[in-house]
Amino acid sequence: MAAAPRDDQRAAGTALALGSSASSQTGAAVGALAFEGLGVPGVVAVRQVVAALVLNAVVRWSPRSLDRRTWGLVAVLAAVMGLMNLTIYLAVDRIGLGLAVTIEFLGPLGVAVATSRRLLDVLAAAAAAVGVLVLVAPGPSSDALGIVLALAAAAAWAGYILLSRAVAARVPGVQGAAAAATVLAGAWALPVLVVVLLAHPPLVALALAAACGLLSSALPYAIDLAALRRLPASVYSTLASANPVWAFAAGALVLREGVAVHEVVGAALVVVANLVATALPGRHRAGGAAAVPGAPEGPPPAVSGRDGAA
Repeated sequence: MAAAPRDDQRAAGTALALGSSASSQTGAAVGALAFEGLGVPGVVAVRQVVAALVLNAVVRWSPRSLDRRTWGLVAVLAAVMGLMNLTIYLAVDRIGLGLAVTIEFLGPLGVAVATSRRLLDVLAAAAAAVGVLVLVAPGPSSDALGIVLALAAAAAWAGYILLSRAVAARVPGVQGAAAAATVLAGAWALPVLVVVLLAHPPLVALALAAACGLLSSALPYAIDLAALRRLPASVYSTLASANPVWAFAAGALVLREGVAVHEVVGAALVVVANLVATALPGRHRAGGAAAVPGAPEGPPPAVSGRDGAA
């Protein structure tokens, strides 16, 4: 018996959402290969410029359409996006892709718990905290700075979600995200990129960073839009929980990072906690909306120009 059209749409949307997260994490791993030739700021700069170019190519927006208050929100959003991208890449450089992305995923989970009235979500947050402790296995040899950078990226991702909501409430569609990406590229990424280019970096490193931008920004952005047309925001947000899994896989396959048993257990706890917070029915959010990127009122994760998630 043939599947109903709705079932076909959901299956296609699921495949697209998972493909988007896989592309994003693969792009992050490819970008990490360019750290030695470009430095972390250089890779982030290339990626941001690519994100801005892609968004401006597909999103119609005019600077005149934004009032002064909206521009203020956009400027803060751009700053948070820059902090989010820089800290997660610095963390990846120190503690590896899988570990950094898993810790960063505490950001959207924190927003989900903070806007929830369910005891189950609080328990999920506690399970995620235990998962991170198991994941990092703190000890004398732990890279404390790398862990702090990943936590900073998580906090920035939470701020990005809240600011994206505020901007999206004032401008339609993803125009706010396009404006923020443009501000970020012009104010920070483009000058950094110029400085990097003056040092005549290896062309291979530039190519890898550009590929990172395409895999982690351009391609996921297009795929996310297609997936969100086929899936409810709640389902899409649930599927975003696969990002840590893809991150560990990309780290192992592309960067040859080892994966210890305690990392698998810790990451599994964080993923399950996110699934509980986003997938189970009966949610009563204070804000009445999904607390992760990809909800209709905000841009999909790829728009943010980040790698860890979505």
